Amino acid sequence: FQARLGGLVHAQLEKHRKELATSYEAKVTSGHRTLKSMICELGAGQSERNFREPLDSKKDIKSMVFGGFEKCLYSAQKFDSDPERRFSVLLENDTTVRKWVKPAKGNFQISLKGGQQYEPDFVVETQKARYLCEVKRHDLTEDVEVLAKAQAAIVWCKHATEFTKTTDGKPWNYLLVPDDVIKENMTLDGLAAIYGRGES
Repeated sequence: FQARLGGLVHAQLEKHRKELATSYEAKVTSGHRTLKSMICELGAGQSERNFREPLDSKKDIKSMVFGGFEKCLYSAQKFDSDPERRFSVLLENDTTVRKWVKPAKGNFQISLKGGQQYEPDFVVETQKARYLCEVKRHDLTEDVEVLAKAQAAIVWCKHATEFTKTTDGKPWNYLLVPDDVIKENMTLDGLAAIYGRGES
């Protein structure tokens, strides 16, 4: 019964195993990555919605497709929450924002412990800087998993900023923005002053 007993002991140990990242290693694999296509399917009887129009029913937002953007790299976008939609309005209204994208699955990945991948909600370029932005429910902004992702993104931004010193010099910054503070008349610089994390 040696193999069976070993399996049982291993299973019990796994329940109590914790893996803590002591540091992150930067590895540049390429200078850029071409954006993957994003497929936004509309259900029967649905049509593309203007992203600026407030929603009556926010619970169905994941099934909706939004359009009407001028600065987004995709002509149509899907959002996971209404605060994400409002954040896109903020980005479109902000005169300093040049372009932004809510990356499609697999377009933008930061490696975490255990081989997991973190994909930020938004990637934004302004006249003077670039940002990775995460819109998170306010009660989750201090969650252990959320903070681990933030730490990895901060290290990513630090190394990306080092790289851009040899190109256009625009620094990268990470923003972890609580969903309940987003207002369409805000600016990204204003949010960065309050919710920016790490070095730039």
